[in-house]
Amino acid sequence: MTIPQPTSDKPGMFTGLAIATLISGILNILLGLGLTVAIVLGTIGIGIICAPLTILPTILGIFEIIYAMKLLANPPQPVQPSQAIAIMEICCVLFGGAIQAGVGIFALVAFNDPSVKAYFARINSGSM
Repeated sequence: MTIPQPTSDKPGMFTGLAIATLISGILNILLGLGLTVAIVLGTIGIGIICAPLTILPTILGIFEIIYAMKLLANPPQPVQPSQAIAIMEICCVLFGGAIQAGVGIFALVAFNDPSVKAYFARINSGSM
């Protein structure tokens, strides 16, 4: 009995990046919704005015989950490194998201790793 081998050799840092982005997305959704509910209930409904600002981490979380699912897809989907998402993760420190900021820094470091750059080039060239 033989064990099937994976068709693509994803670098460990690439997989770590995908999983960290997925976790950050989940945390951002929980942070955004929790912050919005807390402000609205804490101000007896008047805080609904602040909802457009407090819901921003939730929107980022949705984009992060979509991006992470593309990174984790098997077979790999063509996707570019998203420095915009990484920078927005770092900006989540303004909303109290220290973990998300750490993930954003890790993402920027991972995007500059030679093995991750080569893997992105390989999946985007279609030679997988």
